[in-house]
Amino acid sequence: MTNYISLLKSNDLKATIQRTSILKTIDHAGHINIDDIYDNVKEQYPTLSLATIYKNIIVMQENNVIVEVPLNGEKSKYELKKEEHMHLICEACGEITDTKISSKTKEALVIENFQLKTSQINLFGLCEACQKS
Repeated sequence: MTNYISLLKSNDLKATIQRTSILKTIDHAGHINIDDIYDNVKEQYPTLSLATIYKNIIVMQENNVIVEVPLNGEKSKYELKKEEHMHLICEACGEITDTKISSKTKEALVIENFQLKTSQINLFGLCEACQKS
């Protein structure tokens, strides 16, 4: 289980109830959009506003605690920052699967005269279940 307080503090952020609740929701879901985060957190803290959720999401993104996963034609989803990986995104059902970046892919990311610090690779297609239906 992730220690959300330590995660926030190690990234120079105050460990507020709002932030720990948001992180718990994201961690539990894996990948989740802001509306679903809000619905989940609001069950526990009914007075929390959507603006507060947005503000905290932005701050936690800026401090490398969470990562935005942009989607075509949909609201972005968010996940906890973790080891670099690729996202396999199903265009039919919206399922997002994390997969490791192979050594061949890492080699392909070496660009002359450019120092790559981080990457986000999102591949769009059909998951196994949607291919069968």
